[in-house]
Amino acid sequence: MMEGFWGKGKNDQDTGVSADFQRALMQEVMKTELLRIKALIGTMILLFAIIWTVYFLAPEKVNQLWHGNLKPHYLYSVIVPFILFELWVHGSITRHMRQGRDLPLIRRYLGVLIETSMPTVALALHINMMGSAAALGFVVPMTYFIFIILSTLRLDFWLSTFTGFVAAAELLAMAIFYHPDPNQEVSVLYHAGRSLILLVGGVLAGAVGHQLRRQFEASIKAATARDRITNLFGQHVSPQVVERLMAEGTRTDSDIRRVAVMFVDFRSFTAGARTRTPQEVVDRLDGAFAVLVEILDRHGGIVNKFLGDGFLALFGAPLHAPDPAHRAVAAAREMLEANSRINEETSWPLRIGIGIHIGEVVAGSIGSPRRKEYTVIGDTVNFASRLEALNKDFNSQFLISEAVREALGEACGDAVSLGEVEVRGYERPMAVWQLG
Repeated sequence: MMEGFWGKGKNDQDTGVSADFQRALMQEVMKTELLRIKALIGTMILLFAIIWTVYFLAPEKVNQLWHGNLKPHYLYSVIVPFILFELWVHGSITRHMRQGRDLPLIRRYLGVLIETSMPTVALALHINMMGSAAALGFVVPMTYFIFIILSTLRLDFWLSTFTGFVAAAELLAMAIFYHPDPNQEVSVLYHAGRSLILLVGGVLAGAVGHQLRRQFEASIKAATARDRITNLFGQHVSPQVVERLMAEGTRTDSDIRRVAVMFVDFRSFTAGARTRTPQEVVDRLDGAFAVLVEILDRHGGIVNKFLGDGFLALFGAPLHAPDPAHRAVAAAREMLEANSRINEETSWPLRIGIGIHIGEVVAGSIGSPRRKEYTVIGDTVNFASRLEALNKDFNSQFLISEAVREALGEACGDAVSLGEVEVRGYERPMAVWQLG
């Protein structure tokens, strides 16, 4: 009987990982976009509140600064439409996230253009109220930096750079159009210098956003790889084994490995299940598996495949183990002890049958180009299965092969020889040993 556990082929794996990675990255980028929008809205509300607080506490100073031209509807005409626009963008991004779709690139750039133009509109209103020289030297041009700084949360170098470019171009255009300084050449150079700083700020924000994106990508790739490994080798792989797989990597091409193969089966389980409800059967089996698999994990074994009321475990694949036979036998002994304790506490005692053989197997991805599975194949797997089945004939619980006994050496002092035994599927008798 050839056994293995399900996995994906290399091409399918790479495609699946790439697709999962792109979806996860898209979701993270959209989440930071939502955070940026919330920060913008909060900042605008805060600025609005500060302006009105100053207006009510020191109206004479405000009137002096704005030459008595500050009108409430001027503020509302800029801030309210801006907040409504950001709320619409927030809703659009949220809908795309729910549908698993990304925002079109053109919409992202259009959003940058509209958002970054808000200070320009506010600057135009301030120029009408305060005069060009005062307005261009006041705080409104500095608000461009709010949009540039928050553009880092777009996690896109070019979008942040475009933000800086729009801010720089619009500020310079306003300065040239209103030419507050009689010496136009000096005025243009002065405002061109300020605009250049805005552009540089956009580039730097883009660099920071790009670095953040790379860190996101690294984290998501690690999480995606972890999920892939967990799915490939089963949900019952221990955290320690997952860490080793992450560090050492996994191979999908076939190679020859020396592996200890363990078959575990619950004797007479089917007969006992006939007199119990399906839920009782599932609960009993899950409880037993939970204990046995935890022991298996601690000894460095990996569940290859669950086989109804039993399972196939491997020691030495997909990760190399220096002493697979010792690990497998130690795990089997502890499993028998744990099962005995469980039987003393339950009304449905179960008897375990375990067979262990060690030898070379072919390990790797085998199958068609469209569907493959990571499998261990070879006579070692077949003989381990036959060993476990012999427990029924000898009324035993734990049988090992001659190869395992030799690998254990002096640690196998309690092994009892059952002699040369006829094994189904083999022409000549094979040496079989029993352990307690």
